[in-house]
Order: sequence, then C-alpha cells, then structure tokens
Amino acid sequence: MPPIFDKPSFEKYDYVVIGGGSGGSGTARRAASYGKKVAIIEATATPGGTCVNIMWSAADLQDRFRHHAAGYKFTDVGNPTFDWKAFKPQRDAYISRLNKIYETNWAKEGIEYHHGYGKLTSPNTVEVKRADGHKYTLQAEHITVAVGGTPTIPSDEEIPGASLGIDSDGFFALEEQPKRVAVIGAGYIAVELAGIFNALGTEAHLIIRGETVLRTFDPTIQETLTPWMEKTGVHIHRGSHVTRVDGVRGQTLTVSTDKGEKIEVDTVLWAIGRHPLTQNLGLESAGVKTDEKGDIVVDEYQNTNVKNIHAIGDVQGKWLLTPVAIAAGRRLANRLFGPEEFKNDHLNYDNISTVVFSHPPIGTVGLTEPQARKKYGDDAIKIYRTSFKSLYFSQVDEEHKEPTVYKLIVAGPEEKVVGVHLIGQGSDEALQGFGVAVKMGATKKDLDDTVAIHPTSAEELVTLR
Repeated sequence: MPPIFDKPSFEKYDYVVIGGGSGGSGTARRAASYGKKVAIIEATATPGGTCVNIMWSAADLQDRFRHHAAGYKFTDVGNPTFDWKAFKPQRDAYISRLNKIYETNWAKEGIEYHHGYGKLTSPNTVEVKRADGHKYTLQAEHITVAVGGTPTIPSDEEIPGASLGIDSDGFFALEEQPKRVAVIGAGYIAVELAGIFNALGTEAHLIIRGETVLRTFDPTIQETLTPWMEKTGVHIHRGSHVTRVDGVRGQTLTVSTDKGEKIEVDTVLWAIGRHPLTQNLGLESAGVKTDEKGDIVVDEYQNTNVKNIHAIGDVQGKWLLTPVAIAAGRRLANRLFGPEEFKNDHLNYDNISTVVFSHPPIGTVGLTEPQARKKYGDDAIKIYRTSFKSLYFSQVDEEHKEPTVYKLIVAGPEEKVVGVHLIGQGSDEALQGFGVAVKMGATKKDLDDTVAIHPTSAEELVTLR
C-alpha cells in the first residue's frame, strides 16, 4: 500500500496540485520527472476516475448478440440477457485497480499523496484538512488547481422533486438495472447513458429541450443520430422541459413536462451539464478570479491572475475532457519545470478531437459547418460527404444496419481541412489519425494522395469526391 502523508515533508514544495484526477496526476507526474518536490492533495478515496466505455462495450455486445449474430448464421445464440447486478462489482473492482495504479505510480515517482481537502490560504500556501479534522499547511512555489467539476442537478426549488433523480455518478452506483429510466439532457453524457440503457434492455426515455440531441455538434451528426436513436427504441421527448418529479426514490417516479406528459419510470437521471468544484477552495483568500459560471479564469498558459497559481481541466471551463486536462497539465509542468525548449509550452485548444460513445459512435474534430461558414464565409467553404452502411452490416438484417455518415469541411482555394465529422461503427478509432492530419493543416489533396486501406470504412475519407 503506497504511503499517504499526513504532514509536510519539506519546508517548501516546488509544486502542489489540488486534485488527484487524471489532469492533476498528469501534471504532477510530469513535474516529478524533472526531479521536483511534488505533492498531490486529493479529497476522495478514489484518485483517477471512472470510464463509461466499459458499459458501452457491454451494450455494444448485447446489440451484436441480439441483432447481428443471426445474420452471420450463428445458431443457438438464444436471447442473452445482461446481468447488471453481477457485472457491477466486477466493473467496480476493475476501476478500483485503476485507482490504486494512480497511487502506486505516485509513490514510485516520489510524489507525496496527501488525502484530505485542499484549500488555498494564500498565493503560496494550501491548507490540507483530513477526514479526522486534522489540519496542516503545505507551502509551494507553484500551485495548480485541478479539482474538476461535478454534474449539475436542479434544486427542488427550481424543479419540485428534482432531488429524486440521480446524476452520472449515480449511474455507476446503481446496484440493479432499472426497467424504465428517464434521462434528462441532450449532451454527450445523456446520449451515451440513454444508449447504454436502451441497448441493455431498459425502457429509455430521453427528454430534450430542442429537436435534436448533441446540439453543439455538426448538424449532420445531430440529424443522423437523433432518428436512429428513436429507431432503436429510445423514446425521445422533444421540445420538453421537466416541470416536476413525483414519487419515492426506489419506487415508481412520475416525470411531468411542460407539454403535459407524465412519464412513469423507475429511475430519473439528470445529464444537463456540469459545474466546477470551485466553492470552498479559498480562491477569494488567494485573490484568484472566477467567471460568472464559477470557472477559474486562465490565460493560454493556464495561469490565473495570481502569479504562480494555475488551473487545468474542468475547473477552468474549456473542453471538459479527460485527455485535454492531461495534455494541458503535462504542458504546464513542462513550461514550469522543464528544459529551455519548453519555456513557451502550452496546449492549443484548437482542433481537439473528441468522441461520443453513442450507438453508433461519433468522432469529430475541427469546425462544424455553421462555424466554418461564419469564420470563412459561405463562398470559401466546400462540403464533401458520404453516407453508407459499413461492410460489417452487409450480413445483418436491414432493420438493424447502422448508418455511417462521413463529412469533410474544407476552406479556401487550397481546400484546407477545417472539420471532420464521423458517425458510424469504428468512427471513434478512425478519428485519431485524422485528428493528427487536421492538427497538421492537411488539405483535401493530402487526403486524396493517401492510398486507401481496403476494405475499411475510414478509406471513404481519402476517396471523397
């Protein structure tokens, strides 16, 4: 068991990181690699995090059993059912092993792990409050806030009965699979969880304010995924606002909307967004500025307005994605503690690739079509697009052939690729390489000059006309 520190080991640390998630760990480990004295303060007993992809894989497997196996002439498949109750402890044990790996890596690399609540008391000091109430202070040359965010649930004053619902963290705590669920929200977390529930056999309702899901994504993605989710069984309630939730947790809950609908379910899950965990961090004591949302204001180098205090990840409100927090944290540590070549190192937040583990999955990088037209003008934009069913589905019943749509957005006479938007089987894996191409400034000709890998879906991006 790696050691957990309960007092400072040094008069002054080079680097203290508040928050032991992926971003905090990434920046601390990079700093330690330069031989610096580093401490991480983590309030929870589970450093690291969780990953929805394990549940997505289970849901994907269920789809293959139920809808695809017969087409490939597998017999005696029967009707496999998912045992949520048995799978949960197995999944939790896997996540727990990952959490312990974080602690082990910190110990190997000489990073002190302080288990407690970190609070800024000045620009160079952090108070650590342990669960037993014991307090002590760490002094540091540099401090980075990486405490992340938490799901937002409306108050009961805003929506009566809202507290009867759970959030995405509560999803992982469910001991048994609900027979009926209402997921409220249209973003990627709502889409992912509604898709998982639906594929695993839960009657899934998705309540959205607009007409499509993923409203910040390219319209082609929205227009492809929304009807497909409905086709596969998700009940989408468009243009709806939840007005109240009635019932008793653990029993039937009734969700009422402003359209007069009353939806009876066993579980209500709020997925309407996240907010930063910046309260009670002592930001005021240190003079650190936040915006109206509570996000810490930083510059392009992750610096706050207070010298030597920095912020990365969800707490600074840009690109709320784990790999982004890790990348920003590593570059910050490079700049603060690395060699001369890294003196200006920082994360460029343009053209960040992202994936949604929907059914089918989505991969996207760069500008949406409306964003591209606004930035470059209509006349400068050209769209290349193709729709097809991937080879895998050639043997699957027509009713269950998932759509694949690839869209390439190019700008200017050189046809620089400014947006890539993919939906369809394998889009999550395919995007990583094309994300590199976009980051490097690839043009349509660069893609045309690339020999296709056949037979794959991804080859369609280098053969578009």
